[in-house]
Amino acid sequence: MDIYAIRKQKLISLIGTQRKGACAERWGMAPAHLSQILSDKTAKNLGDDVARRIEVVEKLPRGWFDSISADESSSLNGGDAEGEASAQSAADQVRKMLAKVSGLTSAARDRIIAAADETSNIITVDFSRPGQVGDEVWIAHYDVRAAMGGGQIPHEYPEMLQDIRVSPKHLRDLGLTFKEHFHLKMITGWGQSMAPTIKDRDPLLVDITIREFTGDGIYLFSHDEMLYVKRLQKKGKDRFKMISDNKHHDPEEIRVDDTHILARVLYVWNGQPV
Repeated sequence: MDIYAIRKQKLISLIGTQRKGACAERWGMAPAHLSQILSDKTAKNLGDDVARRIEVVEKLPRGWFDSISADESSSLNGGDAEGEASAQSAADQVRKMLAKVSGLTSAARDRIIAAADETSNIITVDFSRPGQVGDEVWIAHYDVRAAMGGGQIPHEYPEMLQDIRVSPKHLRDLGLTFKEHFHLKMITGWGQSMAPTIKDRDPLLVDITIREFTGDGIYLFSHDEMLYVKRLQKKGKDRFKMISDNKHHDPEEIRVDDTHILARVLYVWNGQPV
């Protein structure tokens, strides 16, 4: 049984009775991506970066997805008869399992078998690339283009473009305020109306837990079924003043009831404070 089959089994046990969509959101994954990994009809594997990210979010030990117990190894290999399993030592069972695993050096096989001879029944196999440095985490960058001019029609099901690796401590040192890093997402600004603060196609870091006006600032919001990134100021009880930083664009007044705030922009990835 290869490492990806082991990871899939661990992923299924981790999800348990939870909603898959909620898990995908918490782990910074597109729901379709998680479904492909769990499906028996696709060849999508749980890769090293995503496995390490989930371990960080769930506060699991590094390499948890790559660790199997003797009982788990038996079930992953289709299950031996109970009498045969009890007659075999842990090392014997591991040797049988390793016979089906390709890509391991002789030295690595010997270390795994030696670990099985110890009193613990946990066998740790780390096939991953070098991991995170310090407190770095992964933030999902979605294919959401929020217009900074005349508005952008939003995607019904935005796909994830890539992961951005950042340090929450460094973000806080820059003055950003947020509760949990998995509430942060990346989107892309579109157009010139927020220049020079936000230039065309600048990546934007947003907090998706902010769904209402919390004071003057730059927000991601929808209005008249169009998606915008603009400054908002409250004007009276029922109006927002929608402001472009580009002085060639005049401010507009929009109704609060017709405006749906989706997130607040915390940082522009060109280093420009907002």
